[in-house]
Amino acid sequence: MARVKRGKIKLKKRKRLLKLAKGYKWHRSKKKKSAREAILHAGVHSFRGRKEKKRNFRRLWQVHINNFVRNYNLTYGKFIHLLKKNNIHLNRKMLSELARNYPQTFEKIIEEVTLKQI
Repeated sequence: MARVKRGKIKLKKRKRLLKLAKGYKWHRSKKKKSAREAILHAGVHSFRGRKEKKRNFRRLWQVHINNFVRNYNLTYGKFIHLLKKNNIHLNRKMLSELARNYPQTFEKIIEEVTLKQI
């Protein structure tokens, strides 16, 4: 059986791994074993971070909406309830954008919701 030399392949694999670990502290960016472990943990944290980001932004949008709606003697929960009751399908991100950047449009939505309530 012929001898197989794996120098090129092994080096290529190691370089790819260390390239992913570039910028890590201490031996995590230089040693293969530590770099592999660091990359695995980084992947886990980045996955969790993407989920947390969605959570945090939804909370931020709720705060923006609540802040603006309080000026009209409504709470965030009542406002969302009235939107659903009146079949106005706008997500929280869009409502937040309207409240911050286009307050006149948001006021019209509030008037629409409160007029139908009476």
